[in-house]
Amino acid sequence: MHSDKLFSYIGIAMQGGNAIIGSDNLNGYRKKLYLVLVDKNAGKATKKVFARLQQNGIDAYEIDGLDKIISKNIKIIAFKNKALSEEIKKYI
Repeated sequence: MHSDKLFSYIGIAMQGGNAIIGSDNLNGYRKKLYLVLVDKNAGKATKKVFARLQQNGIDAYEIDGLDKIISKNIKIIAFKNKALSEEIKKYI
């Protein structure tokens, strides 16, 4: 994994309002998402949200150390911009 590039693209998505952060925000989210990333050490509730999104056909990846790449408190993040999602997938 190229964490520097991954961090950069995730930062761009967050600053541009193209990222949904946290299982509470994603639990009721019904608009189109293109990619979801979850930390391998995420809790049960977060993994449940991740599984639901994955079942809905969204590209989903478990990443070891996602919380270290972004922030200690972020265990799940989803992206609503297709182009950014494709770029992020290149560095996973």
